[in-house]
Order: sequence, then structure tokens, then C-alpha cells
Amino acid sequence: MHAINQPDRRKIRLALASKGRMETETLAFLHDCGLHVTKLNSRQYVAAIPAIPELEVWFQRSADIVRKVRYGDVSLGITGFDSVTEYRGEGDEIIVLHGTLGFGGCRLVLAVPDKWEGIASIEDLAALARKQASEDRLLRIGTKYERLVVRFLAERGVEPYQLIRSEGALEAGPQMGFVDLIADLTATGITLRENRLKLIEGGTLLTSEACLIGNRHTLKNQPAVLMVAKQLLEFIEAHLRAAGFHAIIANIQGESPEAVAQKVLSQPDLSGLQGPTISPVYMRDTGSGDWHAISIIVRKQRLVQAVGQLRAIGGSGVVVTPATYIFEDEPMTYRKLLAELGIDG
Repeated sequence: MHAINQPDRRKIRLALASKGRMETETLAFLHDCGLHVTKLNSRQYVAAIPAIPELEVWFQRSADIVRKVRYGDVSLGITGFDSVTEYRGEGDEIIVLHGTLGFGGCRLVLAVPDKWEGIASIEDLAALARKQASEDRLLRIGTKYERLVVRFLAERGVEPYQLIRSEGALEAGPQMGFVDLIADLTATGITLRENRLKLIEGGTLLTSEACLIGNRHTLKNQPAVLMVAKQLLEFIEAHLRAAGFHAIIANIQGESPEAVAQKVLSQPDLSGLQGPTISPVYMRDTGSGDWHAISIIVRKQRLVQAVGQLRAIGGSGVVVTPATYIFEDEPMTYRKLLAELGIDG
């Protein structure tokens, strides 16, 4: 009899979104961070990240990512902050390691039919709910974010109403007639407008983007998991930090490295992160003067100005490449994580 293949429990598990825009953007983001996800079969739910061999990737629905991190079935996960807020529960089992990964941006909003000309704000909606209740008709709100919607409406005095849970395409609900309005995610608002829905003033429940989460107990009590979390944060922070910078290499003539440094530092956009790196250039023609190569990091939005300043001080042979990673001594998010876990660095 053949043994049944069991998951390797020695592996540290990372849960990622299993479908849609979030899956595509997560995989692209991790690839750009140097954390390429290798999936042998598109139908499999398990994959690997060769850069971190001890990490095992599991593809899950967004809500299940949060729940499984919460219960410790997986140690880490990447999902939308909207799902974290909705499904994290009342305890503190889930800890957000990095809350701004820079993709998956969207808002959870209330959207009403555009034919509701007199409903333009959350106050108008509250008045409508009271009016319909006086006529024995409850306002029907379709959503899958029950916890967030209930709390939001209670804080703004919108009552009474009937909450109708739906996992499908909510935008069609008001036209189909099974709900009056919806609370759903939108990135651009185009789908809402195409389905004859409009946003209302004060009707944004939450602004969300992708975040990295972990199980507090596991991170605190399993050093191997904490070390993997640190590796993830190293790659992620280095990539995000580098996104706004370019590396420049150029040659400048000068009698000494100090003289070249003085020229470079006289320009507002050439100081780099801490200053230029300067080294001698060994010329074939020894009579051509003293040349030095400089290497600096400049902000992406100041690239044209930086190149102009290099030329102004005699720079030539300017080579520009996007910065892929900028590593610091230790990720700030990791230091914050240790503090939240009560662990001495």
C-alpha cells in the first residue's frame, strides 16, 4: 500500500491570493522583489519561492488567507487590507508586518443607483432609511463585508436596514432588484458607473491595498518563522525603497578624489544617499590627466536635472540604470515587528 502524500509541516507557509487581479499583481510584485514564485502546475495550490527555500506557498481565497493566518494554519499571508479588517476577528492573533505594499489599491464604498437624484451623501442615505422604515420597507444593502458595513452604518446613524450577503457580481444587484444599494470594492469606479451606480459623499468605508500579515503567536514563538518574515521584509523594503531611484555612473576629471567629491557635492541632486563613491580610472593614455569614476544614487523624478548637473561639472560617459534594491542595515518594518512582539532586537 502506497503512503498518502502529506504536506511537509516543517515548511513555513505563505498564503497568496488564488485568483483575479490580486493573484496577478501579487505574483508580479514578488517577482520584482526577487521572490519569484515557482508553480509546477497551474492547477496546483502549492508552490515555492526558490530565494527562500524553507517557504512553502499556498494559494487561497482572500478571506481564507486571513482566517488561516488567524488560526495558525499558515504563518504568513499577502492579501488586501479590506479582507484583513473584515475577517481578522476581535482578537490580536493577526499582526500586519507591512501595510503598504503598493499594489491592489481600492476603496470599499457605498454605491446607490444614479437615478436616486436626491441621495448624494451619507446623511441623505440615513434619512432615506428612516423614511422607508416608516413605510414598512427596509433599505436593502448588498455586500460581503458584513462586519465593516454594520460598524460603519452604526457610527453614521444609518438605520434601520436589511443586510443581504452576496459573493457574486454585486454591481448588478440594484438593477436586478434584490438589493437597493451595495457596499463593494472599487479601484476606478468605472464598473459602478457602467452599472448605473454612483458614489455618495462620506460613503467610503475603507481605503485598502495589499499587505503582508502574520500569526502573532507563531512569529513570537518560532524563531524560524520570524527569520523568514525578516527575509521577506528585507526583499520587499529594498525593492520598494529602490523604486524611486536610479543609479548613475560617470567619469569626471580631477586632480584627486577629494577634488572630484567637492565638484559633485556642489550640485543639489548629486549627493546620493550618503555621498558619491569615487575611484580612479586607469587610462591607456597616461598623459590625459587624472580621471575618476563616480557612482551615485539619484531620485527618479530628478534624473534629467542630475544628468545636466553632471555635465556642468565635466561628467562624461554617463550610464543610468534603475536601482533594483536598496538595502539598509535592517528593515524598519522588522524593527517595528520585534517591538510589537515584545522581542529584544
